[in-house]
Order: sequence, then structure tokens, then C-alpha cells
Amino acid sequence: MKLSNSFSGALRTFAYFMASGTQNTLVGVNYLELYGEEPSAIEQVFAIYANVIELDENGNVLNSKYAEKRATDYLRAYCDPMFKVEPPYEAWEVELYGPPPLKDLI
Repeated sequence: MKLSNSFSGALRTFAYFMASGTQNTLVGVNYLELYGEEPSAIEQVFAIYANVIELDENGNVLNSKYAEKRATDYLRAYCDPMFKVEPPYEAWEVELYGPPPLKDLI
């Protein structure tokens, strides 16, 4: 099974705006420097995004903006200790799953 075009497009768009420094939910947050200095913060953002995003039975993304907001709120709070994520994260949202095997299965 492959990921849907809808999910691929949502992920690509999120990654582009995160990498370009133009993510609209992070206006005023200087987060680009974290890419070289604090990669675990960026890793957590993408983990939250992947954990929160939902697809329908046809693979169409249902909540891309909500997934972006939940993910980027983590980074905003990471950069600004005065920012409080609301509602607080649930354990499943911030779960970091294991990496893939070192060799492809196919």
C-alpha cells in the first residue's frame, strides 16, 4: 500500500513551509536555526504532525491545518517558554515511534 496523493501533498506542503521559514503558524518565531542546532525539536514537530493527521477511507486528508497547528505549537512552545499549548498534548500525539529497518523489506 502506498500513501495517498492527498497525504503526499499535505506532507510536502508542510515540509516546504517548515524548511523555508514561512510556516504561517510560526510567524515571529525564529525556528530555522533549530534545523542545525536542535534537530530533535524538528523531529518532534514532524512526529506530532504524522500522529495527528487523519485520512478518510480513500486516503484523503481530513485535518491538515489542525495537524499543522498541533505540530507547530510544539515548536512555538519550545522557542517561547511563555507559550502554552492548548489543549495540552496527549501522550499519543507526541509519541516517537522506532525507525525503519536499516535495509528495505522489498
